[in-house]
Amino acid sequence: MGRTTAIIGGGYSGAMLAVRLAESGATAVLIEKSGEFARGAAYGTRCDSHVLNVRSGRMSARADDPDHFVRWLAAHHPALADPQGFAPRRLYGDYLQAILAEAEATAPGAIVRVAEPALGVTDSGVRMPRGRNIEAEAVVLATGNPEPAALGAGDHPNIIANPWAAEALETVRPSDSIVLLGAGLTMIDVMLALEDRGWVGRAVALSRRGLLPRPHDPTQTPVEPLQLAAGPLSARLREVRRRSAAEGWGAVMDRLRHGNAETWATLPAAERARFLRHLRPMWDVHRHRLAPEPAGRIQRLMQDQQLVVAAGRIARIEPTAAGVEVHWTRRGDARTERLTGDRLVNCTGPGYREAAAADRLLAGLTAEGLARPDALGLGLDVTVDGALIGADGTPSTRLFALGPPARAALWECTAVPDIRERIEALAARLAA
Repeated sequence: MGRTTAIIGGGYSGAMLAVRLAESGATAVLIEKSGEFARGAAYGTRCDSHVLNVRSGRMSARADDPDHFVRWLAAHHPALADPQGFAPRRLYGDYLQAILAEAEATAPGAIVRVAEPALGVTDSGVRMPRGRNIEAEAVVLATGNPEPAALGAGDHPNIIANPWAAEALETVRPSDSIVLLGAGLTMIDVMLALEDRGWVGRAVALSRRGLLPRPHDPTQTPVEPLQLAAGPLSARLREVRRRSAAEGWGAVMDRLRHGNAETWATLPAAERARFLRHLRPMWDVHRHRLAPEPAGRIQRLMQDQQLVVAAGRIARIEPTAAGVEVHWTRRGDARTERLTGDRLVNCTGPGYREAAAADRLLAGLTAEGLARPDALGLGLDVTVDGALIGADGTPSTRLFALGPPARAALWECTAVPDIRERIEALAARLAA
């Protein structure tokens, strides 16, 4: 076997990197503390209403075989083998597990699974429980999205701090009134899962701007890539608006995705900060879209007033014996209002800034000077090829980040079509 790479995180990013390394003749030690490999949070769901938000024809895990996922569907779930369809995320997890198992069978010993938490990084590999050390020439952080940031309301049975935790929604009763903090994709998933469980109560979703993810246009056809002309952010925004008026915003967003990482890399730090302050909410709801079926269900819930979406800021959260009270101010109004519910669900999305300090592994890397947080709070500071940048500003030659942990340098590295290109490039470098 060739050199050994330790991969911390066994979701899509880590598992598919291990597969590519094994196919290249290298050895990969795949470390996943949950023991559930090739799924991660997104594809670990058991709710069939949680579908991919990218069409099946673009979800191949292999960059060199675009139809791979659709062929797998045709072989195992023929009724869903539509390249324009949106398959359940649970089945995509099955697909990834099948690829991992096939690679293990083809190259025995090339992929080693370790179902324990990684405690830290050493000069020779990864520090594990009970004083063990996994020897590796390179280490890749593929830890996926962190948990939502803490709400500051303490641990209380009426507050669901992490809706992705196992059986997190079990305590919600069918008639409960619910307050959801956040109105993005996590909120959508929570509402769909609750409805599938027979929930018939009322819910209010609070977010800064009250924006919902836009639905996919089922009539949209494939488009050619577009690279925006260099210039200040304001000029690029004007070009996007002009093209959207002529072509439709969905087509323009799809055309931009091929060059998003390059565009982000060329923006000065001040322009990146402006984007995050002013444009990020609009970007998120147009870029991370909903499949038509769940979009229709959310629209029906809103029409029936079972779901209300409001814009404003949270002042404080007070758990009570009967439920929870949320004190908030509407957008554009200084008056404080009080909202009550039986349960509160934290749907604010991944807490990247908080994870750097709260996660034992990341905090250890930072404390030892092997990594440093990104200045904008997006995660770890990394180079465009994923190398961790140490406290002294020097890129590492053996420590890398892949997927969401690398978003500070790449911005768009959370969807399969984006991550698989990074997997190919990193696998080639590590196997060399």
